[in-house]
Amino acid sequence: MKIRKTRNIAEEQIELQMTPMIDIVFQLLVFFIMSFKIVAQEGDFNVKMPLQGDSPTTPEIMPLAMKLRLTADDEGKLTGIALNDVPFTSFTDLHMHIRGLIGDESGPGSIRETAEIELDCDYQLAYTHVIEAVTAVSGYIQNDSVIKLIEKIKFAPPTSGFE
Repeated sequence: MKIRKTRNIAEEQIELQMTPMIDIVFQLLVFFIMSFKIVAQEGDFNVKMPLQGDSPTTPEIMPLAMKLRLTADDEGKLTGIALNDVPFTSFTDLHMHIRGLIGDESGPGSIRETAEIELDCDYQLAYTHVIEAVTAVSGYIQNDSVIKLIEKIKFAPPTSGFE
């Protein structure tokens, strides 16, 4: 058996290579700088609230809520149109009535901003009639510009016929 010569541990010198370490640090620095996103501060609007006191309050505008009922026969054909229990013979008549209710006033606090309609359709009604109803109440085009009437349209849940 051969015995090796052991060298003294103090004689061995471990070298720490700095160049690869510096490269890695610079790569990490560049990565974090490139991936840093500057986001504008949110919520700083500098809003001045009115002082509490005897100031006259503006009347709160109640939303104009309407219910449009569309009835159909067993084949899906439209048999009736009623807005708040007032019958109409066609979607054109309904559209003209909505235009008369909403008027030309627009902007904050107007009837257009608060008006909403709920469509209550029979389950077997053909979908094209629903689209015609939405078109009649939502707005129209005049002189190449869109005039909005009612933007808040919701559907009533079906009551029967979907077993």
